[in-house]
Amino acid sequence: MSVIIYEKKDKIAYITLNRPGTMNAINSEVLKELTKAWMDVRDDPDIWVTIVTGAGDRAFSAGADLKEIAKWQLESEMEGRPLRPGWSEICPMRGLEVWKPFIAAINGVATGGGLELAMACDLRIAADTARLGLMETKQSLMPGWGGTQRLPRLVPFGKALEILMTGDFIDAKEALRIGLVNQVVPTGELLNAATNLANRLCENGPLAVRAVKEAAYRGVRMTLDEGLKLESLMIQNLFQAEDVKEGPRAFAEKRKPVYKGR
Repeated sequence: MSVIIYEKKDKIAYITLNRPGTMNAINSEVLKELTKAWMDVRDDPDIWVTIVTGAGDRAFSAGADLKEIAKWQLESEMEGRPLRPGWSEICPMRGLEVWKPFIAAINGVATGGGLELAMACDLRIAADTARLGLMETKQSLMPGWGGTQRLPRLVPFGKALEILMTGDFIDAKEALRIGLVNQVVPTGELLNAATNLANRLCENGPLAVRAVKEAAYRGVRMTLDEGLKLESLMIQNLFQAEDVKEGPRAFAEKRKPVYKGR
């Protein structure tokens, strides 16, 4: 059984973590296949938006596979060497930037690396039964896939510290209130809601959507003046695309634009 189900329908890719018996825990094999899928999305010109979810209705992902970590610890002790997780540094949560939009459909528990994966996506829709948290401190660990960096950028700093330091869960309603998720929907409507949002994004110029994403992510790392210069440069580049002509033309002709992603 594949640990990742990767499907493409029209302009949308669906990535499903497929280890329901372990609450879709992320081991080295999952991370490898997840990274391959992320890179395929990046390189496939026919894919404009991606939805990421978990198999079953119990969990989006329970995070890193602690059984695998315990095995690494034992092997390290037996071999007398420092413990180093066997994960690649280049993965969707760290170092792999793709400017196409990703939507996390959070269908249950999202904790540890599971929540970090959801935060590595751009938009998050949660089922009303979802529970979110970063439990690493309860196992005397700390988030290692961006949790300490992304969470304070998404929610108020004090709330981020509370979630990080206590390791406690919050429910979907609270996640929506603090801005960690964009929508909360009934469990049975989750995938439809994510697909509807993906289709809305696909109606827009794909190069413009990617440019907006890139400008926003790069811009928050810059001063305002640097960000404005970046925006100006990206607008100039965008104006070289065919789709930039199609958008205003379709508006003037009172018809739906037909974007080609070039």
